[in-house]
Amino acid sequence: PDVLDHLRAGEGRAGDGVGLATTPAAEFYDLVVIGGGPAGLGAAVYGASEGLRTVLVERSATGGQAGQSSRIENYLGFPDGVSGAQLTDRARRQAAKFGAEILTAREVTALEVNGAARVVRFSDGSAVAAHSVILATGVSYRQLDAPGCDDLTGCGVYYGSALTEAPACQGQDVYIVGGANSAGQAAMYLSRGAKSVTLLVRGESLTASMSHYLIQQIEESPNIRVRARTVVEEAHGDGRLERLTLRDVDTGETEQVDAQWMFVFIGAAPLTGWLDGTVLRDERGFILAGPDLSADGRPPAGWELDRPPYHLETSVPGVFVAGDARSESAKRVASAVGEGAMAVTRRPPGPRTGVPQRYAGAA
Repeated sequence: PDVLDHLRAGEGRAGDGVGLATTPAAEFYDLVVIGGGPAGLGAAVYGASEGLRTVLVERSATGGQAGQSSRIENYLGFPDGVSGAQLTDRARRQAAKFGAEILTAREVTALEVNGAARVVRFSDGSAVAAHSVILATGVSYRQLDAPGCDDLTGCGVYYGSALTEAPACQGQDVYIVGGANSAGQAAMYLSRGAKSVTLLVRGESLTASMSHYLIQQIEESPNIRVRARTVVEEAHGDGRLERLTLRDVDTGETEQVDAQWMFVFIGAAPLTGWLDGTVLRDERGFILAGPDLSADGRPPAGWELDRPPYHLETSVPGVFVAGDARSESAKRVASAVGEGAMAVTRRPPGPRTGVPQRYAGAA
């Protein structure tokens, strides 16, 4: 993180010294991909493999939330499972092999339309342009709104898998907040060494939000306990998490438990605020695309083309969305990769596509 902060601040432009490229090699590309999670990496692999001049821009490190997942067991082709870091690192190397540029520690702040070009502006004032842009910005973890959590974040309270903290949990009691797949995957991973793992779930059970295979694994794990209808009321500790106050949602009764480790997975918000006024989004900030833009049978406001938006195309022609940032997306690694590939699908040239005829659609 310190290296990335220095690079974002433009200190020395030492990206090559640490294996990170931060400066684009050109001013104009066929395709700019914004975001380095599974959707963005999928788009970069398929775009570059089709011969498109492709650049992927990521504000931190490639991998996104999937890159932090301890183990993904339902991704096609990996029957024994694979860690998110391994999967996304392979995808990054694959994109680079096909010739995609990967820019790290660059924050995108604006997207503009200039005739047939789509201009992507960075926080330092520089910019690149392209025929097409794919938005694969993903989501960020929601923060737990309970007293004490902010002060103890990084000191016993963690958001995401926090694999680097797993060895320190050996033989200790661990609490995980959340009931979706990311929470289940973390529970299974941490249960290998922890004395006990307790899943705190606001809902009635795990069935509404977690895959069946994970529920089965959790039920078969002797040191994993699920506490339904339970929320964290407060986190306590002097410089380090020491205790949690838990509240029963139905009865209102509270209980204090000893806790040194709490990992939080309570959903995520899209990283799309910088697109306000540029592309249409739903009430939660997720990007609308394709049929969702014309649910009433009419094209979106300002749409000037003779054709309707393509399946993953936003309200701006030539700008596409893939992965978790898309409204009503499946929030799964496989679907994100698939959408990244779909957004690059080469289409036959047609009249008034909004981009040069050589590159109808994202390609």
